[in-house]
Amino acid sequence: MGEASDGAQAARLTENLRPHVLIMDVTMPKLDGLEATRKILNDCPETIDPDSDHARVGSNGASNPGSGARGYILKSDLAEQLVRAVREVSQGKLFLTPKVSDIVLRGFLDVEKRSRAALDDEAKPTAREREILRLLVMGKPNKEIGSLLGITVRTVETHRAKIMLKLGVHSIAELIHFAMDRGLVPSRSSAT
Repeated sequence: MGEASDGAQAARLTENLRPHVLIMDVTMPKLDGLEATRKILNDCPETIDPDSDHARVGSNGASNPGSGARGYILKSDLAEQLVRAVREVSQGKLFLTPKVSDIVLRGFLDVEKRSRAALDDEAKPTAREREILRLLVMGKPNKEIGSLLGITVRTVETHRAKIMLKLGVHSIAELIHFAMDRGLVPSRSSAT
């Protein structure tokens, strides 16, 4: 139906021709394929609806599937996978070649691992918070904890609220149970 030499031209042609399938190269001049795809989806919103007669396939877009394309193929896989990709995408399905799936999955797992590590670091109670936890496990009231640590009751309550927020618990009972289960403080029997 049409062929474009750059992303800007691809966007113009798509708006004029309204193709059923769009195959876009990520490394196009002027406007790269990812940005061109975003522009096309913005200017031609009916291409977003998989139930419409329009579909799109991205080529070499595995590193950024957020463009809105419904399929991704590496150039090295075009000869083997293009026909299947066009068929799947034109039926409203998503399509990733095995190589792209591997790249996306590895990226997802790396992000998940980094997120968990960051969350684990953020969720670790400080030394002061662990001390307050230890005293809570011992059954000490806020006023006594404040007196023992030389801080106000309000400061104890603030620390306790921060600990509960960090650990995702909603009651003192949950907090004590969580702290003992995770070994953040000794159990009640060994704390007394």
